[in-house]
Amino acid sequence: MDIQAMEENLLRITETWKAYNTDFEESDEFKFFMKRLPLSYFLNTSTIMHLWTMDSNFQRRYEQLENSMKQLFLKAQKIVHKLFSLSKRCHKQPLISLPRQRTSTYWLTRIQSFLYCNENGLLGSFSEETHSCTCPNDQVVCTASLPCTVGDASACLTCAPDNRTRCGTCNTGYMLSQGLCKPEVAESTDHYIGFETDLQDLEMKYLLQKTDRRIEVHAIFISNDMRLNSWFDPSWRKRMLLTLKSNKYKSSLVHMILGLSLQICLTKNSTLEPVLAVYINPFGGSHSESWFMPVSENSFPDWERTRLDLPLQCYNWSLTLGNKWKTFFETVHIYLRSRVKSSGPNGNESIYYEPLEFIDPSRNLGYMKINNIQVFGYSMHFDPEAIRDLILQLDYPYTQGSQDSALLQLLEIRDRVNKLSPPGQRRLDLFSCLLRHRLKLSTSEVVRIQSALQAFNAKLPNTMDYDTTKLCS
Repeated sequence: MDIQAMEENLLRITETWKAYNTDFEESDEFKFFMKRLPLSYFLNTSTIMHLWTMDSNFQRRYEQLENSMKQLFLKAQKIVHKLFSLSKRCHKQPLISLPRQRTSTYWLTRIQSFLYCNENGLLGSFSEETHSCTCPNDQVVCTASLPCTVGDASACLTCAPDNRTRCGTCNTGYMLSQGLCKPEVAESTDHYIGFETDLQDLEMKYLLQKTDRRIEVHAIFISNDMRLNSWFDPSWRKRMLLTLKSNKYKSSLVHMILGLSLQICLTKNSTLEPVLAVYINPFGGSHSESWFMPVSENSFPDWERTRLDLPLQCYNWSLTLGNKWKTFFETVHIYLRSRVKSSGPNGNESIYYEPLEFIDPSRNLGYMKINNIQVFGYSMHFDPEAIRDLILQLDYPYTQGSQDSALLQLLEIRDRVNKLSPPGQRRLDLFSCLLRHRLKLSTSEVVRIQSALQAFNAKLPNTMDYDTTKLCS
């Protein structure tokens, strides 16, 4: 009889436990909390917990429930201990049934169930892991339309106002596509600036070997030290340049260099040896905004000399860059120095002297002339106004999202231009040279654009920015 009475007490405790939970769900605090929850986007348990901690009244009501449950649980424990003690002296085994404690995790899921599994008068159970409802009697009629998930990366920035199941706007670096946010990819840069030629590698190599005029870029030869096809004294350094003057004559083109060829002749029995140094200016400006071509260094191509079938001592000097080492050019600066070649003391080695240091007047230094200089490469489409239009959208976007599209497009152009910088530990900042000299932007404007691109790039997914070396002022 004692055991039966205690079992009945446990049943009453279970009923009280159910009543406490029902009272909590039907309390004004619970209803007010549910009413304040945003419905415009999906609420995961972390978000609900954050909103929970912000509601002091709801917190106090939950603490009241917890305290009541603890007292009830202690009372049940005492009865259970007594039951075990009595059952040792009785043949009848006690029936012990206690409900599980409901933690905050249970209530978070319960709140999700009220939000998303509470249609047609049926309340189901929500699973955040599977994003689905389990309805009573295995029906699906309790499932509501789940709103979109708002968050970082590929999650929505906001849900669509007319259909909350789809994304309305996306985070930086993502674009809206059929209600989903997908990684944004820059459109083709061909509209703004070209990079490639239709020539295949083998075709290009063949044309360069043949110094074919079809890939010659016609440039203006300028030199105050010498003239083409005229003999000159090579004792002193000679400076010459080939320039395109694109801003004046070819404002809608940029140019790629694939190779360089010079035909150098010496007088008979001359002991001179030409030494060439080449500097490339990518988009214009002063000579100080040029980079030195590291001929024969770190796998960079070297000059190839071919003896020409002429009465004079003439050689064709060619430097082939090809697709691997091609780069932008506006002006090619060439410095010609000469060395005197002499046999060493052992007779089987060569020693080079600077001409002015060579003091033996019996030596024939001779004269030198350059018959022609050719630059090989190709010209590409360039639309400075279209790029200016992109830059304008950084401050005055045409539509929502057009600023991000403009930044993404400029970022793609920047990276593709800088990728064609010469070999080295760090890339040269060729993009700033393009802005400075081909778009005629001020230094402050260039700095502002570069800062905007760096800030935008830092927000993009799976991207790494890189340091560049300044070339243009």
